[in-house]
Amino acid sequence: MVGKFFGSLFGGAGREPERALDEQLPLTQAEELEQTRAALGVLRSAVRRAGALLPTLASSRVRQTDDILANLIDYIAENGASTEQRVLLNAIITDYLPTSLRVYRALPPETHTDTSPESEKLLEQLDILHSTALDLDHQVRTGAIAELSVHGRFLQDKFDVGGIRLAPGEGEMH
Repeated sequence: MVGKFFGSLFGGAGREPERALDEQLPLTQAEELEQTRAALGVLRSAVRRAGALLPTLASSRVRQTDDILANLIDYIAENGASTEQRVLLNAIITDYLPTSLRVYRALPPETHTDTSPESEKLLEQLDILHSTALDLDHQVRTGAIAELSVHGRFLQDKFDVGGIRLAPGEGEMH
C-alpha cells in the first residue's frame, strides 16, 4: 500500500514496487527442504489439534505417511533429489494432506465417525497419499542407486582401460 502511494507520487502508478534482491533469488535446495520440514511440523500440529475429530484409522495413516515424509526429507537433504520429486514432496505436505484433513474437519460433526461414508472417503484419500509417499520414497532412493551404478560404470571405464587396471600409485609422476 505504501509502495503504491509512493509509486503514484513518482510516476510509477500501477507498477509493482521493487522487491528486495533476496526475495527475487530462488531458494537453495537446503532452504527449500527447511521450509518443507517446517511445513511438516505445522501439519503435525494440525493433526494433533484435530485429535478426536479424525477417525482412528485416519490418524494412524497420517502418522505413517508423516514418518515416510520426514525420513524422505532427511534423505533428500543428504543425497539430493530431482526438482520434480522435491516439488511433489512439498505439495503432499503443504497442500494434498492438509486439504484432505481441512475439508474433512469442515464437515458436520455427526459425520466424524469411524464408519461414516465421509470417513471412508477421507481414508481413501489418505491411502492414496500414503501410497504416493511410498512411491516417491522409492523413486528417490532408486534414483540414487541408479546414479551410483552409472558412476560405477564410469569409474570402471575410466580406470579399466583394455583390461589393464592401474594399481594405486601407478601412473603417478615422481
